[in-house]
Amino acid sequence: QAASGFYVEVIELNKRASGQAFEVILKPPSFDGVPELNTSMPQRRDPSLEEIQKKLEAAEERRKCQEAELLKHLAEKREHEREVIQKAFEENNNFIKNAKEKLEQKMEANKENREALLAAMLERLQEKDKHAEEVRKNKEMKEEACR
Repeated sequence: QAASGFYVEVIELNKRASGQAFEVILKPPSFDGVPELNTSMPQRRDPSLEEIQKKLEAAEERRKCQEAELLKHLAEKREHEREVIQKAFEENNNFIKNAKEKLEQKMEANKENREALLAAMLERLQEKDKHAEEVRKNKEMKEEACR
């Protein structure tokens, strides 16, 4: 009997000088009358009501455990999602806070620079006015001296 459950029949055809020829025929197993019973397998007996009840209870317990595991997994997943969202929210707030602080520092530096430039311009204008006044006085003194 082959591994696939077929019976092999080999028929020798004829002998030749070059060798032999065979015909191989594969046949499915045929049952003549009563099939062979596998004696290595024990006979199955009908399960009792108590055994059926125990199996049903065990199956129910397995279902409950699987459901509890699934609910636990989903709760952990939700908690992780909440933590990720909270972290993203905090990072966004920190980014906004830092950006605002940097902008305020830049604005303050620009204001100070502008005030310094305006003060320098004002000082130069005052010096020019002072110089112009001195030149005018000198010119008047020269004109008076020339008279």
